[in-house]
Amino acid sequence: MAEKPHLNLAVIGHIDHGKSTLVGRLMFETGAVPAHLIEKYKAEAREKGKESFAFAWVMDTLKEERERGITIDIAHKRFDTDKYYFTIVDCPGHRDFVKNMITGASQADAAILVVAAPDGVMDQTKEHVFLSRTLGINQLVIAINKMDAADYSEDRYNQVKKDVSQLLGMVGFKADEIPFIPTSAFEGDNISESSTNTPWYKGPSILEALDLLTEPDKPDKLPLRIPVQDAYTISGIGTVPVGRVETGVMRKGENVTFMPSGATGEVKSIEMHHEEQDQAVPGDNIGWNVRGIGKSDVRRGDVCGPASNPPSVADEFTGQIVVLQHPSAITVGYTPVFHCHTAQTAGTFMSLDKKLDPKSGEVKEENPTYIKAGDAAIITVKPTRPMVIEPIKEIPQLGRFAVRDMGMTIAAGMCMSVKQK
Repeated sequence: MAEKPHLNLAVIGHIDHGKSTLVGRLMFETGAVPAHLIEKYKAEAREKGKESFAFAWVMDTLKEERERGITIDIAHKRFDTDKYYFTIVDCPGHRDFVKNMITGASQADAAILVVAAPDGVMDQTKEHVFLSRTLGINQLVIAINKMDAADYSEDRYNQVKKDVSQLLGMVGFKADEIPFIPTSAFEGDNISESSTNTPWYKGPSILEALDLLTEPDKPDKLPLRIPVQDAYTISGIGTVPVGRVETGVMRKGENVTFMPSGATGEVKSIEMHHEEQDQAVPGDNIGWNVRGIGKSDVRRGDVCGPASNPPSVADEFTGQIVVLQHPSAITVGYTPVFHCHTAQTAGTFMSLDKKLDPKSGEVKEENPTYIKAGDAAIITVKPTRPMVIEPIKEIPQLGRFAVRDMGMTIAAGMCMSVKQK
C-alpha cells in the first residue's frame, strides 16, 4: 500500500475554545484512538468531575496537563483521512505557551482555527491568526466550535463567521475561500459527517474539509535543513536529535553539519514513527543519529544541513517586520527575543532602515527614529549569540520569525538577507 501524502496540521485558537477536544474527537472518529481508550478516559474524567475533558485527554497525555486542564507541549499524533495522513501539531492556546505555539505553527502545512461560538474572537484568536500568517500557513479551516452551547444558532454562527472573516482579511487571508464549519467537538457535530443539529449548514464536515486541502510543494530540491527540536541520549545508539525535515532530503551515509556549533559527522540511522528509514523528505518528523556527535554538540535551535552546504549563521540580518503590539515605541538598541524555526535567541535592533506602508509595502520613511504598533518596517538585527536564519527567498521555511518580549508577540517578520559570521 503506497503511503498517502502527508500533511502537518496545526490546531490553533484561544484557550478553552475546545482545541484538544476537537483533536481527540478527530483521532477517535478516524479510528486512531480505540473506543475502549476513550471509555477509560471518560471514566477517569468523571471521577475528577471533568467529564468534558475526556477527548482532550487523548492529546494531553502529560500528567500535569490533565491536572491543570490545559495543553502545554506540542504532542505529535497521527490520523488518516480518505486522502491524506495527518500529523497533528497540537498548539497550546495558553498565554505562557505561545512560544510552543510558534514552534508548532511553523511546522504546519495547514491549520484548523478553533473559535468557540459563545465567546467569538478573543485576544489569542487574533494573535494566533497573525502568527500563522507570518509563519507561512496559508491554508485554514475554521471550526466555530461549542455550537451546542450556543443552541446551534445560525445567527450566532453568522456573527462569529463575520468577525473572524474580518480578522482574516486584515492579514491577507481570503475568507471566502475558507470553510467555516459549525462544530461541537464534545457532541461530535459536523466532525466526520453532517449534523442534523445544523440543518441550515450546507458545507463540508471537518474531515471532508481536510480532504479538500492541497498538498504543499515538497521543497526537496532545496538544500537539506532540519531544525533540531530536541536531542535525546538513547542507550545503545547515542545522541539522537529529533526534528522535522523542512527542506531537502537526508540520506543515510551522508555527511551533515550542525550549526551554529559546526559539529560534523556521518548519518548512521534515520527513524520515523519508530521505523528505520533510508531517507527522510520534507515534512517528515524524524530522529536521526550521527557518528561522532555527542550530547554537547547539538541542542534545540540548532539546524542540521549538508556538510558541503551548511546552514547560514547570521552575524547580522535584515528583516521585514510587522509590529503587532508594543506598549510604547521601538527604537534602535531594543533587544527582544527572536523565535525562528526552533531557535529562541535575543537580538538587538541595530538600525531601523525603512518604515513601510503595511498595506502596500511601499516605503513611507527612510531611517525612522522609532516604529510602533501597526507599523511595517525593514530593520537590521544582530543576534546576541550565533543563530541560524536563511533569507526567505532562498529557504522560506527558515526565513520567518516572531519577535517576543514581555510575554507577548511584539512583531512577526521574514529575513531578507544574512550577513554571515
